[in-house]
Amino acid sequence: MTSRRRFLEASGTLAAAAALGGCADVSSWRALWTTGEDGIFAPPASTEIDEISHVIARLTHGARPGDHARVRALAPTVHEAVARFIDEQLAPGHDDARADQAVRRLEALAEPVGELYEYQPALLRDQLADSTLRRAVYANRQLQEVMTGVWSDHFNIDISKGDCRWLTPAYLRDVLRPHALGSFPALLRAVVLSPAMLWYLDGRVNRRGSPGEQPNENYARELLELHTLGVHGGYTQDDIMEVARALTGWTVRSRGESRFGIGRVEFNAGAHDDGEKVVLGQRIAAGGGARDVHDVLNIVIAHPACARFIAGTLCRRFIADDPPAAAVDAVARTFATTGGDIPATLRTLFATAEFRAARGTRFKRPFHFIVSALRATDATTQGGRPLIVWLERLGQVPFQYPTPDGYPREAGPWLGTLLWRWQFAGALVAGRIEGTRVNPAQLVGRAGGERELLAHLLGRLPTREEETAARASRQAIALALSAPAFQLT
Repeated sequence: MTSRRRFLEASGTLAAAAALGGCADVSSWRALWTTGEDGIFAPPASTEIDEISHVIARLTHGARPGDHARVRALAPTVHEAVARFIDEQLAPGHDDARADQAVRRLEALAEPVGELYEYQPALLRDQLADSTLRRAVYANRQLQEVMTGVWSDHFNIDISKGDCRWLTPAYLRDVLRPHALGSFPALLRAVVLSPAMLWYLDGRVNRRGSPGEQPNENYARELLELHTLGVHGGYTQDDIMEVARALTGWTVRSRGESRFGIGRVEFNAGAHDDGEKVVLGQRIAAGGGARDVHDVLNIVIAHPACARFIAGTLCRRFIADDPPAAAVDAVARTFATTGGDIPATLRTLFATAEFRAARGTRFKRPFHFIVSALRATDATTQGGRPLIVWLERLGQVPFQYPTPDGYPREAGPWLGTLLWRWQFAGALVAGRIEGTRVNPAQLVGRAGGERELLAHLLGRLPTREEETAARASRQAIALALSAPAFQLT
């Protein structure tokens, strides 16, 4: 029987990894729906990653059986079909019944903020990770889920800190997901005054009780460095302190401090520094009170460094770890001229030559890998701990990164997960993950043959060496999930 190493050598995984190193039937209420259809589907037919496969790979968590053919059928030409798919994902509407059904039994996550405190933190932690994975697998609004993940990293919160154990599920539900494809200024304002972020970055204890008391600068520093301007955004330590002054007085009713309204955000005028402030050279008049935070955000969002920083963040996700300057410039211009309209900014990004050319070059992070494997194999799953355990092994459970900068985007930190990825692929196809099932024979039949199924999994026709090795191995699906064309997107 052909070894895993031989297949990987034939498909180039080992070389790709070295290069990257430098830079159960569903019949009960408990089970989830399949992601695809029962009929046959047409996979990619090109020897290289074509435009459709590329756009599906970058705008979604991975192609399901039939996705390539569905996109191709949207218009007479490939270019028009891709444009319509992008339009569809940028304005997805509000109906996503399959994803909603997938998370319906995770009832704790639907509770109001105050009611979340009635649940054990471990239950909320697991349900949050489970729901995030299920939505990524089952959503038709794939780009919205992808962008929710982008902002989850950009505005990272570690669920283990203080009241974040109860507030983070509402943060994802009420702040990040609704604004993921909206306006960046609206997203930023919702984040800054969210109870979870006020807890995580100590904003709730930022107060000025006496003339000589210094504000807590932690929230202000991360707002400028990680959320808006970047470490080289042109601000000074004085700007950080002025922003910290503007943010004083905002707090969150905490467990143990209040019997009513737990988790409610409030402004305490008596703890606010109401004097004049100068932020990035612009004056904020004294006496502004609660308006100061909005004035600060207006100043920061309008600063040229903000447009470039957010453009760079988006280009790193969708193009490359070190995105070309021309693409960043174009995306930053649209961000600035549209006032931070996220769909318009993304439309510009997806129209760049750099985006269209960067095919099969980005290494999937663990969460993306697991979700894409479930989607590609049309797995049925009940989710839960068995899949969360795999996320833990690979090191990327949502909202469990300990520092405010979020999980790394670049490939380097994740190359050590390859062995766990191969083991996951084998366990998935062999049915060794409790509550999750794949039907390999049915997949081969639906694709029209093993070669065609490999084309679906790899995003292109397999090479002769890949096809020969897969046929000899009798583990074609598991091995393909370990190949570079699947590890890369």
